[in-house]
Amino acid sequence: MDTVLVIDADQDRLQVLKTVLNFVNYSVLAAKDDADWSNISGKLDAVTATMVPAHLDPGLQAIFSRVRNANPGLPVIQVNEERPEEGSEVDSYGNIQIALPVNYDELIAALRQASLRRSGPQAGRPRQSPELFRSLVGNSPVIRQVRTMIEQVADSDATVLILGESGTGKEVVARNVHYHSVRRGRPFVPINCGAIPGELLESELFGHEKGAFTGAISARQGRFEMAEGGTLFLDEIGDMSMPMQVKLLRVLQERTFERVGSNKTIEANVRIIAATHQHLEKAIEDGKFREDLYYRLNVFPIETPALRDRVEDVPLLLKELITRLEHEGRGSVRLSQDAVMALCRYGWPGNVRELANVVERLMIMHPYGVVTARDLPAKFRSDDIDEALPVAGGILPETRPDDVMNAFDSPRLPRDGIDLKQHLSDLEYNLIKQALDEADGVVAHAASRLRLRRTTLVEKLRKYGLQRPDEVTKV
Repeated sequence: MDTVLVIDADQDRLQVLKTVLNFVNYSVLAAKDDADWSNISGKLDAVTATMVPAHLDPGLQAIFSRVRNANPGLPVIQVNEERPEEGSEVDSYGNIQIALPVNYDELIAALRQASLRRSGPQAGRPRQSPELFRSLVGNSPVIRQVRTMIEQVADSDATVLILGESGTGKEVVARNVHYHSVRRGRPFVPINCGAIPGELLESELFGHEKGAFTGAISARQGRFEMAEGGTLFLDEIGDMSMPMQVKLLRVLQERTFERVGSNKTIEANVRIIAATHQHLEKAIEDGKFREDLYYRLNVFPIETPALRDRVEDVPLLLKELITRLEHEGRGSVRLSQDAVMALCRYGWPGNVRELANVVERLMIMHPYGVVTARDLPAKFRSDDIDEALPVAGGILPETRPDDVMNAFDSPRLPRDGIDLKQHLSDLEYNLIKQALDEADGVVAHAASRLRLRRTTLVEKLRKYGLQRPDEVTKV
């Protein structure tokens, strides 16, 4: 039986949630004060999700922060008084939204979604070192330089500014810096400054007191308080409004802040890492970004390279992405040499994020199959895919064709096992279909490529329904 941790001081609401969770066969751990926390703190490994009301008082917020610190990957189901609009069942922080009174279908869907997140690639396994994060996989000079810079700056408390296009892994770099620093045992708290309206960003960063503004029905910690002793990652800092830039600059200078609606000064013991895809120098010229804030942030700049500038890393990234999806139990796929070469030729405007999407799409379209260049979407194909790839005046450095093939053709057993009979059947189907395509439908030629007798191949075609018996006439 799965377990849900419910954090709520409202006894009536807590009882309702316990009743409905027990009804759908979930056990419940309840935390309404510090005394309860002492009883549940050692049981978090068995918890599938934590359920919290939309607004927590400071005492419960402290308990919730301890839960997140002890188990950062624990899914959060947020209980609201009003039903979320269609399409907003997950908020900008990744919290799953449900409403009171509890709708059975919504609750089941939320619990199922939480269970899937909990059983993802990190569940039940030690956390991997960030060197293994897919956006930093590779041996190209530019990515090795990024890793070197991370090692150089990690042990200091210097502010880091990460620059680069969208999808290049700026948050991955930030997490690496945090992981290798002395603050690694404390929270890493990200916030996307471009995703939150300017009028709400101040409250998100600094917190607010009860009654500070309409809708502030309880006090709330901001991201600076949540990150106490750790690292605050300000993503898309270039989208921050000018008034907020002034307030952030004051915090960086004085290392203190006040909650919205309070005059109590709070010290900020956090490391700041900021990131943006914008050219801040140009934004300064256009009057959209403060020059003094820029120099406060730009103490140690790190530029994440675009994927087109390190295409020699594409084969290793492909291998890493496929391995991760296999470990998630989402299937597998193999890429032929010409497919890998075709992907290396592409410009990748969406960078590693786009590459990950392509791998997932291929895995859906060709489950447990071998993908050739002909199977790729049209924009990846070219007429000269069999030629050597021109990269920096030569072929892929440190990558031989045999290495590329070996990287993808060695089978891996999925974590949850496999239906071997079905897998072999799928593999045979895909190979027969490829042979037919390459032979332009001539069965005799396809049989020759597969080292089969023609009559044997005809039987297999009937078995898989690739051609109707009356159509198998080509020789």
